[in-house]
Amino acid sequence: MIPPWPSSALRPSRPSGAGHSTTRSTSPPELPGRHVSKSESSSVQRVRQAIADRLREIMRDAGLNNRELARRAGWDETKCSRLIHARTRPSDADIRTWCTICGVPEEIPNLIAASRNAENAYVEWRRVNRSVKHLQELRLALYEETTLFRFYCSNVIPWPLQTPGYMRALIGGATEFRRTGATDIEEGVQARVARQETYLGAGSHRRCAMIVEEPVLYGRVGDDVTMREQLRHLLTGMHRANLSFGVVPMGIRRPLAAKETFSIYDESRVFIELLSAAVTITSPGEIDLYVRYFAELSAVAAHGDKARALITRAIAALP
Repeated sequence: MIPPWPSSALRPSRPSGAGHSTTRSTSPPELPGRHVSKSESSSVQRVRQAIADRLREIMRDAGLNNRELARRAGWDETKCSRLIHARTRPSDADIRTWCTICGVPEEIPNLIAASRNAENAYVEWRRVNRSVKHLQELRLALYEETTLFRFYCSNVIPWPLQTPGYMRALIGGATEFRRTGATDIEEGVQARVARQETYLGAGSHRRCAMIVEEPVLYGRVGDDVTMREQLRHLLTGMHRANLSFGVVPMGIRRPLAAKETFSIYDESRVFIELLSAAVTITSPGEIDLYVRYFAELSAVAAHGDKARALITRAIAALP
């Protein structure tokens, strides 16, 4: 039996002698002054408006107005107006200048993280409509640098332990629902299989901890044959030394019931899977909430023989 990892194992490790590494951004280069398109996701626009509102509050708390702040920054006054009305997305440099002039440098990290989150969320939402294969390859730079993957899934099996048949049904269903017209589903499946082998295959130094809700084992993705194959694959995959798989039993007491599926990459980034977008979180304070929630779920989840018993019961329930 492979016991659940201790809580200390749910922290990212670095190779001996390695210094602190910084995750490369997989988002497009900064586009200072990029105007907001009316076609962008409304949820993303709400985040941008919140950032603009915060910039306005900071300016007012400092006793400044558009004209004076622009003068000190060496900007045209209209730039300040565009920023506080969310008509232009602030660059990192804009945020640093604004907060420094207003005497609140401590606001800089979280505002920059929030601004990047909004941009990354929109990029993900937009790209999902282009190509299934492209979506599978979107985060490869991040995967390359990650030593500990953590997945919490309330509706599907996480990709590290998906079978090709399960992937095919899952991707095909999402493509049909979103009406994207993508024709490269098989290429997307192959890309995901390659990702499993490259980043979490035999001999990999990376580790992966996964937690699913028990109803995931009963959810139908594909036909009964596909689900039986997938559940049996879980029983086999759970034996791998670099993987931990837990199942949160139905009816068990828990600290909080989260609705969203999310994944954590070391402690540098969190992705939240929504119906319309994949939202990126880089704010350290927010990441810490997900890390702590994952650890608390891991403590109440069934692992090892208990998890295998739940999976075996789900297999027996299939026609």
